[in-house]
Amino acid sequence: MEKFCIITNSDKTANHYVAKHIKDYIDNHGGQCIILENRLLSPTGISHFTDVSKIPANTECAIVLGGDGTMIQAAIDLVHKEIPIIGVNTGSLGFLTEVEQQNVDGALDRLISGDFTVENRIMLKEVSCFQHPGQDGSSPDCYALNDIVVSKRGSIRLITVKVYLNNELADIYRADGVIISTPTGSTGYNLSAGGPVLVPHVKAIIVTPICPHSLNKRSLIVDASDSITLEIGQTKDTGKDLATVAADGRDVGQLSTGSRIVIKVPDSVTQIIKLSGIGFYERMRKKLNKEL
Repeated sequence: MEKFCIITNSDKTANHYVAKHIKDYIDNHGGQCIILENRLLSPTGISHFTDVSKIPANTECAIVLGGDGTMIQAAIDLVHKEIPIIGVNTGSLGFLTEVEQQNVDGALDRLISGDFTVENRIMLKEVSCFQHPGQDGSSPDCYALNDIVVSKRGSIRLITVKVYLNNELADIYRADGVIISTPTGSTGYNLSAGGPVLVPHVKAIIVTPICPHSLNKRSLIVDASDSITLEIGQTKDTGKDLATVAADGRDVGQLSTGSRIVIKVPDSVTQIIKLSGIGFYERMRKKLNKEL
């Protein structure tokens, strides 16, 4: 590789120095690198933090400085660019980031020499949002690397969520909400809610209820080719159920009784560069169990 760009949270002073060091290192080793400004952009109501129009067409790699949140946001911003990304951990957990700060120079040497592999991670796409049956009230398509969550809004009571798979009713949850997770996101909110962990290369989606009011409601694992429709029901005789939709933690819509959203796996994938040779299970033990 020769041509790189750096995506970073420019509000953090420490990241500025790391970004400058990486750029100087690449430039001094015959490569080309630009540092992208990190500013909130929302021309269509969907938040973006990187102006991808500033990325040169021949860029071969995006180096992301930050934690898991920065990696996820970069994946969303770059969803249509097909540029592999690699994370340098300047946050706390760093489950998705591949490189620790003290190992940056060695990682850059391997990138420049082509000594790496690439993993393709599936994403989620909210393709439509119907505010009422038969009415299309959709907002612009939104993507998620980890999960799309429908959760209760406006009161402490439960909501009813009907889950359809390929237009067939699969289950009805009375719960605080429902998480639709990718394998990448299975170690996030899905795991905290009691859902299963999937290895990243599995082509499947997890449907996990959040605190279901039942003894026998568990997660569903469905094929990545399935279309998932979530419909907000009505838990009590009076008053509508109110819900909010979040994609990777970003609020992207409001729902009420009768509303539906449709979620699919798009053709676009996130390409994550791997250097370390550390397997998924070892990383999970070290990062989630703090095993030394």
